[in-house]
Amino acid sequence: MLPRDLKAEQFAGYPPQARALIVAHLGALQQLPLTFVPSLLREVIDYDYKFPAERKSIDRELANLSSLSPQQANDWFQGFSQLSLSPELEQSDWINQPARFVELLSAYLWTTQQLDSFRKAATVYGDRSRSATPPDPIPVRRLGIAVIGQGVASYDAPLFRNLRPHGAYFAGVRPENGLSLLLNAVEARAKAHPAPYSHWYIDGGQPADHSPLLTCVSYEGLEPVRAALLRNIQTQIQKPGMGPEELRTHLAALLPSDLGMSKAGDEVLDRFQVRLLTEASGTQIFSTTFAQWTAREALRRAQPLTLLVRFAPRQRQRPMNELLSSDHTNADLDLAGSLVDADMGAYYSWINQQRLPGAEQSAFLVWFEGHNQAIAIGPSIPPGTVSTTVADPGELAALVVA
Repeated sequence: MLPRDLKAEQFAGYPPQARALIVAHLGALQQLPLTFVPSLLREVIDYDYKFPAERKSIDRELANLSSLSPQQANDWFQGFSQLSLSPELEQSDWINQPARFVELLSAYLWTTQQLDSFRKAATVYGDRSRSATPPDPIPVRRLGIAVIGQGVASYDAPLFRNLRPHGAYFAGVRPENGLSLLLNAVEARAKAHPAPYSHWYIDGGQPADHSPLLTCVSYEGLEPVRAALLRNIQTQIQKPGMGPEELRTHLAALLPSDLGMSKAGDEVLDRFQVRLLTEASGTQIFSTTFAQWTAREALRRAQPLTLLVRFAPRQRQRPMNELLSSDHTNADLDLAGSLVDADMGAYYSWINQQRLPGAEQSAFLVWFEGHNQAIAIGPSIPPGTVSTTVADPGELAALVVA
């Protein structure tokens, strides 16, 4: 079956908002090649469970596709149309299983030496789409905060080496109540610019007291879900014929209810949290990996105005069978190694923040928890400098966004 044969009733299995969106733009999809449409459907099928920023992006893309004339559509998608597909791919259920189709398509393009052509076509389309649908300006300077080194009494090696060229190093930070001051600053921004999923607090351990205005995700808060997932993985890998690809397919199909999450919860956030644990490597067993990946995905998907990520100590490396067991009650913590991980994780968070709209005006702050060291990055902060200013973390947060 090809996109030109699509009918509204074929999307009856989609969630209601996704189905309505597809039906509204069905004419546009009928003009597009099969090598492209399932990739779009893979995003649209989860529309009901996506963050507002993701929905807005999908809305803009579909509106732009609907505005193209047949001649423009042919021009935009010429590279995709020139790719050949096998009869098996054309006959597969790409409407209801678009993600599976995309996986099979990738393998087929690689074996038929068409992957470079697909990548070129996708790049051309992406560039055109971004030019035609520029993002809306953000209402306030974006702020990212990373708190690293929880539990580390002393550390003599240099910190923030990757970030120092981009901001000012502070060695006179007053550490008292630093985390509370930062959370107060995030709460103030949430009150001044209220919007769903726009202000996040991510904690790699047990979260501190915080405002209910913040979207909070924590490693300890998901402990029952992580344990249920590890038990699920142990059960699956013991089944005959269960290999890495089969396990990945199984994990991708898991829902919050499969891991014991309440049906009365926030379905958008719950699905996000399940994806954190089923799509990434190490988020189930290493708190630093969890914090870094959660910050990455929150920035990429929700595009928040404010994000505070606090790294916590992770367990030491052990044999994989032990790590995948759900019994971590006696896990030995690696404080110094966790600080090194978090220092690099903070750098990655800054890079991911720089990929978002308004990056040239965004601000970023990293504080060594309980200590007097921090790095501050912002439009008003001279890069590659050392500051003698004495301030608490909350005052630094105000400084970087000034």
